Amino acid sequence: MSLELKKIDKAGVAHALDKAERYRLLNDPAQAESICLDVLAVDPSNQQALRALILSLTDQFGDGGAAFATAARARVRELADEHERAYYTGIVFERETRAYLARKNVVRSAAYDGFRHAMEHYERAEAVEQLRVDAILRWNSCARTIEREKLGPAAREPELPLE
Repeated sequence: MSLELKKIDKAGVAHALDKAERYRLLNDPAQAESICLDVLAVDPSNQQALRALILSLTDQFGDGGAAFATAARARVRELADEHERAYYTGIVFERETRAYLARKNVVRSAAYDGFRHAMEHYERAEAVEQLRVDAILRWNSCARTIEREKLGPAAREPELPLE
């Protein structure tokens, strides 16, 4: 049996977005994700809904990572603003790396690389952000985690001399 989804009225978008934020704060990202999808069904370019959806997807990285990361990255590309695309790409990398680091027996150099990728995107966001605060705060958070967890790049293999 196929269920056809019902559409919300455009007049209810602001209310729905408030609800999505509440569900994120209640640690129910799947419900927030569903609400954001309902908003985007009636207002496909709603930037607030896209941002909330991206964050809702990243909130679920511990539950199944790869599929949520792919979906979040696809939604980041829909953001209209260059700063936001860089910033939210950094968020996806950072949260994906934090979820990875929380697992047991991880390759610590991979976590380092993940945080460095996030930091590169935060630097891009910082370059185009007028206030320059959010990207700096996130960059510093990644740097502190790298230091606290004593993460580093993978050891390089020594180069063998050519004959």
